[in-house]
Amino acid sequence: MSTAAPSSPANPSLASSDQLLRRLEWTVLRRMDGVLQGDWRTLMRGGGVDLADLREYQLHDDVRHIDWNVTARLQLPHVRLFLEDRDLTAWFLLDLSGSIDFGSGDVTKLAVSTAFVATLARAITRHGNRVGALLYDRGLAGLLPPGSTRMHVLNLLQRMRAPRDRKSPGRATDLGELAKAAEGIIKRRSLVVVVSDFISAPGWEQGVARLARRHDVVAVRLYDPLEMALPDVGLVTLEDAETGEQIFVDAADPQFRARYEAIAAEQEAALREALARSGADALELATDDDVLDAMLRFADLRRQRARLKSPARFPAHLKRAEPAGATA
Repeated sequence: MSTAAPSSPANPSLASSDQLLRRLEWTVLRRMDGVLQGDWRTLMRGGGVDLADLREYQLHDDVRHIDWNVTARLQLPHVRLFLEDRDLTAWFLLDLSGSIDFGSGDVTKLAVSTAFVATLARAITRHGNRVGALLYDRGLAGLLPPGSTRMHVLNLLQRMRAPRDRKSPGRATDLGELAKAAEGIIKRRSLVVVVSDFISAPGWEQGVARLARRHDVVAVRLYDPLEMALPDVGLVTLEDAETGEQIFVDAADPQFRARYEAIAAEQEAALREALARSGADALELATDDDVLDAMLRFADLRRQRARLKSPARFPAHLKRAEPAGATA
C-alpha cells in the first residue's frame, strides 16, 4: 500500500534544511542505531538525581556527596549514591564567525558543523530530550530556547545556515563572551557542546572552565587541513576572514611554508593546552571528516566519560578515537 509523501515546507530555506536533516536521519542516525545497538541513550546523562543508597566512602569519591549526619553517627565517612534522571537538556554554543566559512575543498567548517549539530540534536530530541542554542557572530547573535521537536531542530539548522553579511568585517572573535553569556542563561545542569574552530581572542578557556564546573562540557573543535600546512600553490593572497586583512605571499617558497607550518604547530600546541585547562572533553571535526565517524567518536568519548568514577574533568583529547565498533 502506497502512502502520500509529506508536503515540503513553503519556506525554501526551511525546505533545504528539511532535506539535509532527512538525509542525515537516513544515512547517519539509522546506521548509528545499528552500531550502538540501543546503547545511545545510556551515553546521555541527565541533570536530575534521586537519592538511592548510602555506602562507605572510597578513594576518589566526591567529598560533596558525603552524608555528614550518617558519618557522625557511624564514625566512618559515608557517601550518598544517586539514581540519575535521564531527562536531558543539551545546549549548543555555536561559533558562526567569519573563519567558520572557510574550507579548502568543497566542504566548509560551517557545513561540517551544521551536519554534526543537526545529527546530534536529532539524536537527542527523538528520545524526548531538549536542545537549545546560543549563536555567536561578532558577539551574541541569537538565542534558541530549548525544544524537543523535529521542527525545533529544523529551526536551529535554518539559523545556522542563514546568510550573514561579511562585507564589513568586524572585530576578532572572543569566545569568552559566548561562554559568559551561557553562564547567565543556562541555569540547570546540562550537556553543553561548544562548536568552534577556537580561533579567538585569548582567555576563552577561563569561561569554558567556569561552565565545566557546573555542566558537562564538550568542545568540538573545527579545522581544515590547509590550516596545518600550506601547499605549493605559488603566489597567493591570504585573507583574514575575521578582520578582512589581506597579505600577498609566495607559497612556492619552501622556507615560507616551513615558517607557516612552525607557526601552525605552535598555535596547535597552545590550543591543546587551553583545552586541557578548560576542563572540557574535546573532539576534533575536520572538513574532510565523515559525519557518521565523527558521531561514533563522540559516542566513544561519552563512554569514556561514563566509565570515570570521579567527577574530575576528563582530560581533553584531540586525537581521533577509533570507531566505537572497532573496539573490543
